[in-house]
Formats: sequence, C-alpha cells, structure tokens
Amino acid sequence: MNDREPTGRFGGDMDRNEVEMDLNKFMDMIREISDLKDKIRDLEDGERVNPHQKWIHLARAVDSWRIFPRIFVVVYIYLMYESVIWFMNLADPGIEQSALVSVVVGAMGVVFGVYSGKTGQSKGFKGEDK
Repeated sequence: MNDREPTGRFGGDMDRNEVEMDLNKFMDMIREISDLKDKIRDLEDGERVNPHQKWIHLARAVDSWRIFPRIFVVVYIYLMYESVIWFMNLADPGIEQSALVSVVVGAMGVVFGVYSGKTGQSKGFKGEDK
C-alpha cells in the first residue's frame, strides 16, 4: 500500500511531531472549531442576563451577613433572659426548675461558640486555613 494514498486515517512521523491528514478532514475540523468558538461567544454575551441573578445576590447577601445565625442567637438570648427572670420570680424553686435554667444558661455558651466559630474544626468546615 502506498503511503501517499488517503486512507481516511491520520498518519505521519510522530518523532518529528508531524501529522499527515486529508485536506477535507482538516477543513471540517477548522469549521467545527469555528462553530464552537461562535457558540462560546454567544454564551458569553453580556446581553443575556440570568433571570434568577437577583435571587442569587440575595442568597449571597444572606449567607455573608449571617442573618439566620444572628436571628437564632438573638432568639436564644431572649429565651435565656425570660427563663432566668421566670426562675428568679419563683417563690420556692425546685430541683427541676433549677436544672432547666442551668441547662438553658449553660447551652448559651455552646450557642455562642457555634456562632462565633473560632475552633479549628469550624474553620476547616468553612474551607478556611486552620
């Protein structure tokens, strides 16, 4: 078989980084690359705006401002305040009432620790360097 006849396959000298290819296949590849570049340009067009972009910005703002954790801490502070005031207004508090208030007040430290996130474990979870 002659090396000059087109066989529909690639050929050439791989030691010299040369490839022999049919001209029609080469032109088809050039057209395909050009079409792909046109599609990329269409996708990158600035006129095509994501209709949900406002919701994405809102979600990022809520996440960066830590709105829900702050609301949770404020509500827990209010709960702790009310339970301590309730306990102090009791005429004769029992063991059950003192245990309830001890748990609520003690858990405030845990809530604040989770909110502030100063441990190495929470930094690793957030993707920060430890």
